[in-house]
Parts: sequence; C-alpha cells; structure tokens
Amino acid sequence: MVQFVHPSRSEISLAGVLGALADPMRLRIVKSLAAQSDCMSCTEAAPCPDMAKSTLSNHFRILREAGLIRTSKQGVQHRNVLREEDINARFPKLLKMILSYPE
Repeated sequence: MVQFVHPSRSEISLAGVLGALADPMRLRIVKSLAAQSDCMSCTEAAPCPDMAKSTLSNHFRILREAGLIRTSKQGVQHRNVLREEDINARFPKLLKMILSYPE
C-alpha cells in the first residue's frame, strides 16, 4: 500500500514552499487546488492534459514534501487537497499573495 509522507505543520519551511512554487507547472497545480473547495485527483489538477504521468507524479511529490498539499488514496485515485490552513499558520498571507499574481 502506498504511504505518503507529509511534513508536520512545524516542519514546513519557507524555502521548501517557495522552491516548490518556483516551477510554473506546480504553481498551476496549486492554483487549481486553491480554486476548489474539495480534493482533486492528480489528473483533475494537472496543468496540461498531455503531461506524462511520471512528470505529474514528480510534481505532486515535490508539492507534498514541501507541505503544500495532502494526498490520500481513495480507491485507485490519489486525491489531493491544498494545506492552506497549515501554510497560512506558518506564513500568514504568503499563499494568498503568491496565488494572486498572474502567471
């Protein structure tokens, strides 16, 4: 069974968050998740439909390890949700400010 590693709130670092969001594709994934009130599958949150699954998996791994998303397995799908509350607790208004800028 797949076990996902999620850092605790106190382990989320500014460098990790900014590094993960520095990639335009990961930023688009986070923007997609932020626009939803519910969790999304990797495919639903994908920034472009023709992205290789291995590349998409790598992007989600980086976002997860940075503490930006939480992933759970539901059936055969990996469901992702933005850890907005945790990010805002660590770095107030940072996520809102970054997501407000156009791509």
